[in-house]
Amino acid sequence: MTSLSRLDTFHNEFVCFVKATAADGAVGWGQTSSYNADITAAVFHRQIAPWALGQPVEDIAALVTRIERAEHKYPGSYRSRALAGLDTALWDMAGRRAGQPVAALIGGSAGALRAYASSMQRDITPEDEAERLKRMCGEQGFTAAKFRIGAECGQDVDQWQGRTEAVIPAVTQALAGIDTLADANSGFSVARAVQVGRMLEDHGVGHYEEPVAWWDLEATQAVTQALAIDVAGGEQECDLATWQRLIAMRAVDVVQPDVMYLGGLSNTLKVAGWAAQAGLPCTPHAANLGLVTLCTMHLMRGLPNAGKYLEFSIEGDDYYPWQRELFLGDPYAVTDGQLHVSEAPGWGVEVNPAWLERAEHRASVFGEDAGSDYARLYNATIAKGL
Repeated sequence: MTSLSRLDTFHNEFVCFVKATAADGAVGWGQTSSYNADITAAVFHRQIAPWALGQPVEDIAALVTRIERAEHKYPGSYRSRALAGLDTALWDMAGRRAGQPVAALIGGSAGALRAYASSMQRDITPEDEAERLKRMCGEQGFTAAKFRIGAECGQDVDQWQGRTEAVIPAVTQALAGIDTLADANSGFSVARAVQVGRMLEDHGVGHYEEPVAWWDLEATQAVTQALAIDVAGGEQECDLATWQRLIAMRAVDVVQPDVMYLGGLSNTLKVAGWAAQAGLPCTPHAANLGLVTLCTMHLMRGLPNAGKYLEFSIEGDDYYPWQRELFLGDPYAVTDGQLHVSEAPGWGVEVNPAWLERAEHRASVFGEDAGSDYARLYNATIAKGL
């Protein structure tokens, strides 16, 4: 077995790439979850790297579990966001070793994926949103598109008064013949969510995302049970026990784990597997064009219960300026509304060296100073029990 010898991070405030190096020189690239990536990088070196260095790289899921047990006092978002950087780097390393795409390592293959054009904007008039989505679907061949309703965590207060009632008919009429999806981002109470859901049903929308507060599973379940439209959710959830409960109670019709929020591909495969056992499809959340969408492409090519389509953000530099020039080439080229997982090994992409040169760099190396009093005092003692 080969051990992990070095972990490097390259970050700015929005993106943190992770380079994992094994003792035999093998390399893999991953990414922590985006946003506040400078904070996540600090968590990575303090609470992820010390447990990973010197450990075998072959059983990624076992290493993820080891770190979660070691850092059991720190469950939640930042640990999971940081852990995703390690997990995705090791999956890339495994694919490069095998000369295969990650999709093939999980039982799938390279190939095409139907995508839906995913709007991230609410500060846009219904008319402009309808025109924009119609144009993009026409230009790039998308056969499905998602638009935003309500206001993010809005407690029944719309982005502006009447916008939800106006945007639903505007978009669905403009996109005749195209599958439509709507995302409320936890915007409504149960009563209002059901009212809006019936309006979505009347206009032929097939997918209703996060209608109520995402953390309120019972409220989500109530909306799901009241409506015929598919209710989707789970993108924010990073706790595996909560995922088991969400699926067992069938709080949603479609599960939407986010590879980066959940701690990487290994944990996401667990959630997708539980959903498959329950007969639920998995349509993951992938809301930007960092590495998350590429990881999700490989995931969906390997899932027996993959949903109908891949989420694909249509937002550019005005909304996501930090996406610019992250990778060499064009891994997100759209052809007839589809994206493609290539035969290239690992994630099939190379991080742009010019971006790395501009980023802040930090390294954790096996056998060198652990880097914190916390690690020196406690890690060696805790490790004896793992």
